[in-house]
Amino acid sequence: MPAFSLKKICPWCVQHEAAQREDGSEDARQVVIPAPWVARQREASISLTQIIFGACVAVFLGMALAAKDVPIDGGFPAELAFHWGANVGPYTLSGQWWRLLTYMFLHGSLFHIAFNMWCLWDLGTMCESLYGRWTFGILYLTTGVAGGVASVGWNPHVLSVGASGAIFGLAGALVASFYLGEFSQPKIAIQSVLKSLVFFLGFNLFFGGLFQGIDNACHVGGLVSGLILGALIARVSPDPGNFARRAGVLLLVALGVGGSAFGVQRWRGPQLFNPQGNVRRMITELQNQTRKTPQDASAHYALAHEYFTGGQMSEGEAELKKVLELQPQNARAQLDLGAAYLSDGKSKEAKDTFTQLLTEHPQDATAHVGLGMAWANLQDHLSAIREYKTALQLNPQARGVYYQMGVSQAQLKQYDEAIASYQTEQSKGGDDPDLEDALADAYQAKGMTQQAADARSKAAELKNPR
Repeated sequence: MPAFSLKKICPWCVQHEAAQREDGSEDARQVVIPAPWVARQREASISLTQIIFGACVAVFLGMALAAKDVPIDGGFPAELAFHWGANVGPYTLSGQWWRLLTYMFLHGSLFHIAFNMWCLWDLGTMCESLYGRWTFGILYLTTGVAGGVASVGWNPHVLSVGASGAIFGLAGALVASFYLGEFSQPKIAIQSVLKSLVFFLGFNLFFGGLFQGIDNACHVGGLVSGLILGALIARVSPDPGNFARRAGVLLLVALGVGGSAFGVQRWRGPQLFNPQGNVRRMITELQNQTRKTPQDASAHYALAHEYFTGGQMSEGEAELKKVLELQPQNARAQLDLGAAYLSDGKSKEAKDTFTQLLTEHPQDATAHVGLGMAWANLQDHLSAIREYKTALQLNPQARGVYYQMGVSQAQLKQYDEAIASYQTEQSKGGDDPDLEDALADAYQAKGMTQQAADARSKAAELKNPR
């Protein structure tokens, strides 16, 4: 480095310059400054990178056990990923902010987690040794959250999982630090690593735009936040010993990411939480998305529910059928399709759908309730009551099931049983005008005139409170 420089010069460079000025000996003992990653590897026997790696693998194994399957290059059912904490706009932006953390520990397939963990092992080890354990951990989580925010902002209805947003954040931070920072490594070594990182980023972003199912918005969000954080650390707080300055940099970027999340909520909120006013535009957007990526089951699923919101039941049912063609084991789509058939008055189709679902998931209480309602609509109340009782055995706390069972019992003139069912529902869910009217009808059918009058009076009060 030139003698006149604002940069700090290593002791060996000082000795070398002194020798050139004939102020010292060229043969003086060279002071070798170890690379940042050499000293810090001794700090802990288990690195934070290994802990994150293990957490991702453990979650993947848990999802595989829950699904009773290990998808190679397809994906877990959407409802399973959702249950485990996937990132999806309507839920994340409505207050379930924790999904911005949990989604980065989930992966959709064996290929997905294998590629991400390979990248995490290399980039995480390098990044942790450069920044230190706690800076690395905060950087990983912050850039992962930033990737999740970008994902729900760009694709609010697409379910997103994976550590790739955080991994792109690590790569971005390393690029910025290698370009702007100072190291004891030779310049040619730094340039070699920098070129590899730039190639990695360019390659993955390019192919992410070519193939469906790759959330490039998440990648870009993680990358941009990583570049900013890495640059600030290199320029403002290169010394990890200056805790206050380093903490200030990390806090500043974290606040920026948090502010971006609330900005996305204000931007996307109206169309997510007031769908009636924006349903036509959302349908158009999702139609375009399904045309571009016809194999994206989550897009068909989102489009189906937009159709239902707009009252287009047949179109919504058709989209759910497409979801089931792509993911035959998708229990959530089957449940929704059965419920759509019930709402549309297609009781036979609802019965067939719920029956098919129960052959694969016999312990699904909601499916038993749906099948019971389908049987009731088909006037087979004995079969309906059987399904309601099965559902209550599986989930004794289910709401509304005793009411439905009471309706079928009343249709069979089992008035004592109907009254008992209505009263049980009342004890579980509280007062309800429809429930009081049903009780009044059952009391009247048994000749209990006073009880019927009291129930009707209470129903009137509930409908028109003073």
